[in-house]
Amino acid sequence: MTSPVRLALLGCGTVGAEVVRLLHEQSTDLAARIGAPLEIAGIAVRRIGRDRGDLPIDPALFTTDALGLIKRDDVDVVVEVVGGIEPARGWLVEALRAGKSVVTANKALLAEDGGALHDAAVEGGGDLYYEASVAGAIPLLRPLRESLHGDRITRVTGIVNGTTNFILSAMHATGAGFAEALEEATELGYAEADPTADVEGFDAAAKAAILASLAFHTRVGAADVHREGITEVTAADVASAKAMGCTIKLLCIAARGADGQGQETVSVRVHPAMIPLTHPLASVGDAFNAVFVEAEAAGQLMFYGRGAGGAPTASAVLGDVVAVARNRLAGVRAASESAYADLPVRPMGEALTRYHISLDVADRPGVLESVAGVFARHDVSIATVRQGPAGGSAGGAGEAVLVIVTHVAPDAALAATVQELRGLDIVRSVASVLRVEGGL
Repeated sequence: MTSPVRLALLGCGTVGAEVVRLLHEQSTDLAARIGAPLEIAGIAVRRIGRDRGDLPIDPALFTTDALGLIKRDDVDVVVEVVGGIEPARGWLVEALRAGKSVVTANKALLAEDGGALHDAAVEGGGDLYYEASVAGAIPLLRPLRESLHGDRITRVTGIVNGTTNFILSAMHATGAGFAEALEEATELGYAEADPTADVEGFDAAAKAAILASLAFHTRVGAADVHREGITEVTAADVASAKAMGCTIKLLCIAARGADGQGQETVSVRVHPAMIPLTHPLASVGDAFNAVFVEAEAAGQLMFYGRGAGGAPTASAVLGDVVAVARNRLAGVRAASESAYADLPVRPMGEALTRYHISLDVADRPGVLESVAGVFARHDVSIATVRQGPAGGSAGGAGEAVLVIVTHVAPDAALAATVQELRGLDIVRSVASVLRVEGGL
């Protein structure tokens, strides 16, 4: 067996500690798979004196000098599980330019400035792997960038945030409101003390950018992704979805297609949406993730599993470590970034979708005709209309509820329709607006 492949580990929190444990527990198998043992050259942390329990590691390996560790000549692979943009970006660019391979789980950095990392990898001749950045242990990114490289992917639809999926699943199952479901998620450890990144869609948007970049051979950043969170989803929305045979999920949707002028473009968005219970993603509950991929030759594929947590994420990290270690021993590197298509990103207003709109209206003759006229003026076709007595939000004599589902239309036309409806004197309030996806 050849000389060891030596790793610099940046970060030793929940994921980093699991990486250390798996390296220790599976050392013999990993060495056999690679053809050389893996050794930890050092671990960069913020505080050396922190209690790390029974972690099977020599305390002398800990250092607060991450950059110094990266620059050491005896380091072959840098594994980054710190997160954030800086100083992680500087560390990884330094490592890649020096010819070291990098394995990272840093979705925020990849979505913010993945191009800089890919450019540095080409400059230095090392590998850049990041399977753990999206959907935890689910093997997803490598199939997109390798297995499906001979196909044309047309659409990727996914549930890529476990916290929001737990919250929405709980609301669907129990009828609870958002605040109650979030409190339960926090108590069970699914939600952080500050859940903003999850519930406002920032986490999912970063992952959507990474998926779109790989699927469509185009550099897509977090700023290119239209983002909406789930904080405005109500128990009434969930009940209305159930009445239609649907459930509500926070979806990341990346699609490739022609715009109005026939130019090939990419659309990338994250928002809550109703999907029919018959859709494969509808049954994905709890904190699980799933991604539905549609390709011209392969057809429909779905990837499902645990999308977060120390052990699942560490599993994906180690899978990448094995790949880059084998490449180094063979004297080869993985294929570089494929961004040849360089497709423009379509504005959200041009994305084709459908709306579910709930209106509290005056209960008198001519109301439906007036409402339908607004849709017609914006060239939006109505698919279904349901009318009933006013509920809790309007709740008075002489008032009613209209629930309208549209046919597919540009999002800008749908949004303009809603805006005009808000100004009608017969509309007491627009109680709810949700997009509808999945072929309902």
